[in-house]
Amino acid sequence: MKNSLLTIFSALLLVACGHVQENTTLSGLQRANFVAEIEGKNTDLYVLQNANGMEVCFTNHGARIVSAMVPDREGVMRDVILGFDSIQGYVEKATDFGAIVGRYANRIDHGRITLDGEAYQLPCNNYGHCLHGGPRGFQTQVFDVESVTDTTIVMTYLAADGEEGFPGNMMCRVAYTLTHDNAIAIQFSATTDKTTIVNLANHAYFNLDGDASKSNADYLFYINASGYTPVDSTLMTTGEILAVEGTPMDFRTPVAVGERVGQDTEQLRYGMGIDHNWVLDTAGDMSQVAARLVSPASGIVLEVYTDQPGLQVYSGNFLDGSVVGKGGVPCNYRSAIVLETQKYPNSPNYPHWPSPVLRPGETYEAFCAYKFSVEQ
Repeated sequence: MKNSLLTIFSALLLVACGHVQENTTLSGLQRANFVAEIEGKNTDLYVLQNANGMEVCFTNHGARIVSAMVPDREGVMRDVILGFDSIQGYVEKATDFGAIVGRYANRIDHGRITLDGEAYQLPCNNYGHCLHGGPRGFQTQVFDVESVTDTTIVMTYLAADGEEGFPGNMMCRVAYTLTHDNAIAIQFSATTDKTTIVNLANHAYFNLDGDASKSNADYLFYINASGYTPVDSTLMTTGEILAVEGTPMDFRTPVAVGERVGQDTEQLRYGMGIDHNWVLDTAGDMSQVAARLVSPASGIVLEVYTDQPGLQVYSGNFLDGSVVGKGGVPCNYRSAIVLETQKYPNSPNYPHWPSPVLRPGETYEAFCAYKFSVEQ
């Protein structure tokens, strides 16, 4: 029986560069719905699957994760990623579902940076600030698929000098690997021909019950961080790092998201819930868990590992059910959580924070992994 299952699974694999899943995926996606031409570049659906039967689907539009089928405590496969059934959903809806965001993930104050004495003005698309690289950030671009194997897909994108106001022709590379222990490992790299800034992150919306209509309030949440970066009323960081102790931002002991996110504090009012960056205590040690999220209902556990100094957490505060995702299910209020491993927001304007500056001859590298398991 085991060999039969492996034979079936093997038929679903991407086995060579450029090959794609022809039939319906485990998550119910149809490849034909993702084959399109956007601004002269072709999009497609790509499927990775490991020996455990975990399946992850991608599209090269925004180098995004479209779905991830993982087993719950009963062995039932659930899709834990919010997204759409077709490429049209991603093009027509202004969401960052599953995408790589950049050239600079998160916010830059009024879109202003200065590099080597030269000032640059970036587009402002969020409360007067530049968010996720601007309205035409990487999440809206079609990446080139460099290679595909059964468990790895590598995508690249060349951001032109001056694109969205950023200096330098910057080549970025994103390698996704589905590991044998049910982790989605992401390796980012970039080079430039002119001094620039870079901060790449994945913007997957995780719903560990596989139901975008259900709230995340009962999820037990842990963050390995004793500090966070507070924001003002426009969600811009103030330049401070404050202790989480004695505040609703303290997740050093696992606590239900709903117990904290609805508390009436200034910081939570500003974000309409959680939309903040935590200063991780992991100090770049990828063997330490940066964050852990558990659904008591499904038993699905998500652990985050990274070499980056920060973790932006967004509790789905602006989801309101108006966006209809896969299977015709509305993406309801606080139905998912985003966990972005990154440099701190607005780091280009705070020299005392980890630098996002990339110069010619250097290589930007960053790593994160989303590892799934079950808790009985």
